[in-house]
Amino acid sequence: MDNAIPIFKPWVPEWGVKVILFLLVLPSIVLFFLPMANVNAAAGYYGSEPADIQFAVALFYAGYVGFYSLERRFFTYLATREYFILFTFLQILTSLVCYHTREIYILFPVRFVQGMLFSCTVNLSLTLMFTRLRSERAREISFSVFFGLLLCAMPFNNFVTADLIDAFNFNIVYKGALFSYLPCLVLLLLAMNNVRLNVRFPLYKLDWQSFAMYSVALCLVGYIMIYGQEYYWLGDSRIRYSVLAIVGLGALFMLRQRAMKRPYIDLRVFRYRNFRVGLLVLFVMYICRFASGITNSYFVSVLRFDPMHLSYINLFNLAGLTAGVIIACAMTLQQKRIRYIWLPGFFLLLVFHVQMYFGFDVQADEFNYFLPLFIQGLGVGMIMVPTIIYAISAVPVSLGVSAAAACLAVRYLGFVVSIGIINYFELFGKSRHYNAFQDHLTKTEPVVRQALQEQAGHLAARGLAHAQSVKGAHKMLVADINRQGQLRFAMDYYEMMAVLIMSTLLLIALFPYLNRTTAYLRSRWLSPA
Repeated sequence: MDNAIPIFKPWVPEWGVKVILFLLVLPSIVLFFLPMANVNAAAGYYGSEPADIQFAVALFYAGYVGFYSLERRFFTYLATREYFILFTFLQILTSLVCYHTREIYILFPVRFVQGMLFSCTVNLSLTLMFTRLRSERAREISFSVFFGLLLCAMPFNNFVTADLIDAFNFNIVYKGALFSYLPCLVLLLLAMNNVRLNVRFPLYKLDWQSFAMYSVALCLVGYIMIYGQEYYWLGDSRIRYSVLAIVGLGALFMLRQRAMKRPYIDLRVFRYRNFRVGLLVLFVMYICRFASGITNSYFVSVLRFDPMHLSYINLFNLAGLTAGVIIACAMTLQQKRIRYIWLPGFFLLLVFHVQMYFGFDVQADEFNYFLPLFIQGLGVGMIMVPTIIYAISAVPVSLGVSAAAACLAVRYLGFVVSIGIINYFELFGKSRHYNAFQDHLTKTEPVVRQALQEQAGHLAARGLAHAQSVKGAHKMLVADINRQGQLRFAMDYYEMMAVLIMSTLLLIALFPYLNRTTAYLRSRWLSPA
């Protein structure tokens, strides 16, 4: 694209163009993790279980990943303003459907469509921005701002929606998302000219077959990871058939890509060593990133934080993410060697997991967790953006789009695999600890009898009858055992994460060629995934 093409009206300043583009992206980023703003409230509203809400987010992610490569054909076919207006209107329509429905099985396909539309939003708005930025410095700053917004989506959503969900039904968040698109639509109508970025390319020979195979496989991976532990993995026919379908679709997809002249995703990107290393680091970071979900569960179930106080304490994590992205952007602009960015980032994540491992307790002051949450955000913010830039810059410019698509797929896999690991530790590990406590805590144990008598005495002193106080003491004992099970499962998970991070630090330190490797963007046409 030539910068002389008048995409925006002459009266729109350069800074106004950037503001309009980011205002367009922001509501879609908020919509991404919106169901997880309050999982219990969402599950109660739809009459489902928390795993269904997780799957709704995974479907949005799968739609984004699956449609990323196919979307470029529509990008070159439609004029810029009409394309913006079309998918913005569709986002408003899907938000309206989400607002009015209470059926989880209607929400699922709509969330997938929202993910596809999010891909349109990201690709077009960031392509417009990147092509207006001539220097690597400006492109990397914009790159960092976008991914910083994406990283901050969850704590930002929690903070913004906590009071709304507490005062209204859960669907009020979709009503807010619906109205947030309207100013963007008005700005687009007023500020943009109806021009094309490229020569019109007809919509024939759309590779919808690859899109269908790829998207179905992604959805099935999410289904297995989210519901696998609940259904006892391969012991359930649904999981077995899903695994077989993934294997079959994966084999067909790879054979198809190798045979096509213009593949959906060019598999040659995996020939480059630095690219593979970047994907591995990105995958590990994404698994470690969502460990903060266990911390939030601990705050709610053990320390009894309400959603509003949970959103306030997560502002420290939000501040850490922002600081980490800024530091990483500065180090990338200075072309620091990538290991000098990865090592402190993963070390900060290791410090967070070790601090939390020793910080889990049935009673604690909330200020003890301010610094760990900030450290976790700082570590994640430092790692993510340089890693994606590093991976994309490791391949030739001609393969940049396929590299971005592969990075996006790995991030999705990291997201769903982290959910699968957490569900395993929560459902299996928690029940294992609960049974172990039951084996050692019996009514004949002197310590247990004394504790029950004391609790019953406290309840009787508050006016309960003798039978009710004894029954209440037993319920309180069961609640204490559940809290201990929650603590033990969280400690087991954080211990495993600490071992994984230490292994990653060793690998980064021992790879000698990383010492002379930097990350930088070379293409003005690359729209980051």
